[in-house]
Amino acid sequence: MESEPDFHTAKALLEWQIDLGANEAIGEAPVNRYEVPEKAPKPAAVVADMPLLQQEGPDPVVIAHDMAAKAGDLPALEAALASYEYCELKRGARNLVFSDGQPRARVMVIGEAPGRDEDMQGKPFVGRAGQLLDAMLIAIDHGRAGAANPVYITNILPWRPPQNRDPKPEEIAMMMPFVERHVELANPDVLVLMGNISCQALLGRRGITKLRGHWVEALGKPALPMFHPAYLLRNPVAKREAWHDLLMLQAKVRETGLLT
Repeated sequence: MESEPDFHTAKALLEWQIDLGANEAIGEAPVNRYEVPEKAPKPAAVVADMPLLQQEGPDPVVIAHDMAAKAGDLPALEAALASYEYCELKRGARNLVFSDGQPRARVMVIGEAPGRDEDMQGKPFVGRAGQLLDAMLIAIDHGRAGAANPVYITNILPWRPPQNRDPKPEEIAMMMPFVERHVELANPDVLVLMGNISCQALLGRRGITKLRGHWVEALGKPALPMFHPAYLLRNPVAKREAWHDLLMLQAKVRETGLLT
């Protein structure tokens, strides 16, 4: 009967196997990978033994559509969002961030999702990015409520994602019925889509560097994709393109007779 190798011998054998390229311990007995089994297992039998994964409960998107459709005005839509219990983001957020600015303004800005400052104050675009947005709007004679040419501001998501991560597709899908109803009730003449997430949600496309600078259509309205102010804070060199887009917005509003 052969004796078991001592520690140093076993260690040397292991190092030798690693040098040969072995990187995974599979089993105690060797396996001939070239040997053909007598009868291959039937994949169908394996699948049949697996439990089916079924979604339990109602469809959150269908419920969102129903709740949004029943909202007859903007306060009712905000109340519907506040009572919507199917989005996990709500449980980790401090406040519902619905909107700011002048309801039914001719220009509606749609951002991505609240950040830390927005979550604390319950209003969109109130942090550093919001301050830059205000400066951008003032430069073309626009502003929030009280301005001569007010705008209306909201986001795709009303609750802050953890660590400011990008929204998940299922989160966007749940919120889209509310966003669509929001635009319908606010009834702006022009939409401004701030950032990739807004473009993905309303246009089905990403790539803001290619989308910006071109008028498109979203929800039946003229829409202008633009760099998000947070992106401009990280990339000041892009402010030149942002200024070009602001002038496009100003020209569009003037040609439709909306600017005072």
